[in-house]
Amino acid sequence: MAKFLRTSGRAGVRRYVDAAAKLLIRVGVSANAVTVAGTAVVVGASVLLLAPGHLLAGLIVVAASVLTDMLDGAIARVKGTTSRFGALLDSTCDRLADGAIMAGLAFFLLAEDRALGGALALWALIASQMVSYVKARAESLGAECNVGIAERPERLIIAAVAVLLEVLSVPFALEAGIGLLAVLASITVVQRLVFARAVLAAGEEHVDV
Repeated sequence: MAKFLRTSGRAGVRRYVDAAAKLLIRVGVSANAVTVAGTAVVVGASVLLLAPGHLLAGLIVVAASVLTDMLDGAIARVKGTTSRFGALLDSTCDRLADGAIMAGLAFFLLAEDRALGGALALWALIASQMVSYVKARAESLGAECNVGIAERPERLIIAAVAVLLEVLSVPFALEAGIGLLAVLASITVVQRLVFARAVLAAGEEHVDV
């Protein structure tokens, strides 16, 4: 599903994003600057809006920041300046943004004396970070690891829907959504470990031969 979201889901707006990217390039804005600015907005929204309980405002700001996640790549593509450091910065900022969102929701739930929800949010935070860590570590060892049922787009969508339902006063919606996210992220970690183990083992057998 994540690959579908990154291709078909973005194809319809790519023309407009590229147009915006060209405008930013004309005024001297770099892809890395957009990446950092978008992350700063998400972190700020998590601390100043989600954590104190301004969930709808926080959801709107975080959702709007998704545009920057598309813009930085578009700027690099249009300029032809993609780099390994840019990719590293983008991944680092994604982890920071994801962690800030979950931490903000955990703070909100704990402040509301919803201990179960707070615990689930912390579980989701850790599991989500591990999803990305396992992929990065596996790939550093030579195993491509783009597998799993809950990659970043799915996790963000689940969190957004849970927050929206909470705003609509659906009972236990936030706990249920975050709990689902935590479980799916944990399953994804296991899926990636199993996949990486098979790929690495096959590579070692090939070397032995």
